[in-house]
Formats: sequence, C-alpha cells, structure tokens
Amino acid sequence: MADHTLDAKGLNCPLPILKARKALKEVPSGGTLEILATDPGSVADFEAFCRQTGNELVEHSQNDSVYRFLIKHTAA
Repeated sequence: MADHTLDAKGLNCPLPILKARKALKEVPSGGTLEILATDPGSVADFEAFCRQTGNELVEHSQNDSVYRFLIKHTAA
C-alpha cells in the first residue's frame, strides 16, 4: 500500500515526471508514491527519473493501457 497516489492518466511527457517530482516532496523519506499513467513512454521516463534522483523504483506493472509505478522516496 502506497503512502500517496498520483493519478497522471491522460498526461503526456514530461507532465507525469514533473507531477511525480512535486508529489514526492510530500512523501516522507522511506515512504512510497504510487503513480498511475497512460503514456507508454513513462516506463523509460520513470526508470531514468529514479536513476537520476536516487529514489528507488520498487515496482512497475501494466494493466491494459494503465502503467503503475511504485517509487520509494530515498533521496534527500
């Protein structure tokens, strides 16, 4: 169960990443953010985002056209 959920469905790059960056500021260190997106490019975008920011991409999955990401806030 995620601490916070961000619904980014219907948004295209770079909006899901920008909204996730802002939402992570509300997540305590060690907490998780669940992101729901429909942009097919979001898989590569969130992988790169986590590498660059030091946050952990705990899991990602796809159900029909909805991509789900779970990010653990580990960055300062």
